[in-house]
Amino acid sequence: MSSGHVAMEGPVGSRLLRTPEPNSGDVLLIGREASIQFAGDRQIRFRVISVDQKPTYHGWVWLTGYAIDEHGYAAERREIFVRRHGLY
Repeated sequence: MSSGHVAMEGPVGSRLLRTPEPNSGDVLLIGREASIQFAGDRQIRFRVISVDQKPTYHGWVWLTGYAIDEHGYAAERREIFVRRHGLY
Protein backbone atom coordinates (compact mmCIF):
# COMPACT_ATOMS: atom_id res chain seq x y z
CA MET A 1 0.00 0.00 0.00
CA SER A 2 1.34 3.41 -0.96
CA SER A 3 1.74 6.25 1.50
CA GLY A 4 1.11 8.76 -1.29
CA HIS A 5 -2.12 10.67 -1.67
CA VAL A 6 -4.52 10.57 -4.61
CA ALA A 7 -5.76 13.73 -6.30
CA MET A 8 -9.49 13.25 -6.85
CA GLU A 9 -10.38 16.55 -8.49
CA GLY A 10 -8.71 19.37 -10.36
CA PRO A 11 -7.92 22.83 -9.08
CA VAL A 12 -10.89 24.19 -7.17
CA GLY A 13 -9.16 26.89 -5.17
CA SER A 14 -6.93 24.66 -3.07
CA ARG A 15 -3.79 22.71 -3.72
CA LEU A 16 -4.15 19.04 -2.82
CA LEU A 17 -0.50 18.24 -2.15
CA ARG A 18 0.06 18.04 1.59
CA THR A 19 3.78 18.74 1.26
CA PRO A 20 5.71 21.33 -0.77
CA GLU A 21 7.17 18.53 -2.90
CA PRO A 22 5.57 15.57 -4.65
CA ASN A 23 6.57 12.17 -3.27
CA SER A 24 6.93 8.69 -4.66
CA GLY A 25 3.49 7.06 -4.66
CA ASP A 26 1.51 10.29 -5.11
CA VAL A 27 -1.12 10.20 -7.84
CA LEU A 28 -1.48 13.70 -9.26
CA LEU A 29 -3.73 15.44 -11.75
CA ILE A 30 -1.35 17.06 -14.23
CA GLY A 31 -3.08 19.85 -16.14
CA ARG A 32 -2.57 23.34 -17.50
CA GLU A 33 -1.40 24.72 -14.13
CA ALA A 34 1.55 22.29 -14.20
CA SER A 35 2.48 22.87 -17.85
CA ILE A 36 0.71 24.20 -20.93
CA GLN A 37 1.34 20.89 -22.72
CA PHE A 38 -1.24 19.29 -20.40
CA ALA A 39 -4.04 21.83 -20.99
CA GLY A 40 -7.63 20.85 -21.71
CA ASP A 41 -8.21 17.25 -22.79
CA ARG A 42 -4.46 16.55 -22.56
CA GLN A 43 -4.45 16.49 -18.75
CA ILE A 44 -3.34 13.20 -17.20
CA ARG A 45 -3.38 11.38 -13.90
CA PHE A 46 0.21 10.58 -13.00
CA ARG A 47 1.67 8.22 -10.40
CA VAL A 48 5.03 9.54 -9.22
CA ILE A 49 7.82 6.99 -8.90
CA SER A 50 10.70 9.45 -8.47
CA VAL A 51 11.43 13.16 -8.13
CA ASP A 52 14.67 14.40 -9.65
CA GLN A 53 16.64 16.35 -7.04
CA LYS A 54 18.92 18.14 -9.53
CA PRO A 55 18.59 21.92 -9.54
CA THR A 56 16.43 23.34 -12.32
CA TYR A 57 14.47 26.52 -12.97
CA HIS A 58 12.93 27.99 -9.83
CA GLY A 59 9.52 26.42 -9.16
CA TRP A 60 9.90 23.58 -11.68
CA VAL A 61 10.67 19.87 -11.17
CA TRP A 62 11.30 16.73 -13.21
CA LEU A 63 9.03 13.81 -12.26
CA THR A 64 9.28 10.22 -13.42
CA GLY A 65 6.21 8.05 -13.23
CA TYR A 66 3.29 6.50 -15.04
CA ALA A 67 0.33 8.04 -16.82
CA ILE A 68 -2.76 6.34 -15.36
CA ASP A 69 -5.54 5.19 -17.69
CA GLU A 70 -9.30 5.46 -17.10
CA HIS A 71 -9.26 2.08 -15.30
CA GLY A 72 -6.57 3.16 -12.84
CA TYR A 73 -3.76 1.16 -14.44
CA ALA A 74 -0.30 2.39 -15.39
CA ALA A 75 -0.51 3.00 -19.14
CA GLU A 76 2.76 4.69 -20.05
CA ARG A 77 6.01 5.46 -18.23
CA ARG A 78 6.90 9.15 -18.64
CA GLU A 79 9.29 11.80 -17.46
CA ILE A 80 7.63 15.21 -17.21
CA PHE A 81 8.86 18.75 -16.43
CA VAL A 82 6.22 20.64 -14.44
CA ARG A 83 5.63 23.60 -12.13
CA ARG A 84 5.50 22.55 -8.47
CA HIS A 85 2.68 24.99 -7.73
CA GLY A 86 0.54 23.47 -10.47
CA LEU A 87 0.50 19.96 -9.01
CA TYR A 88 -2.83 18.65 -7.64
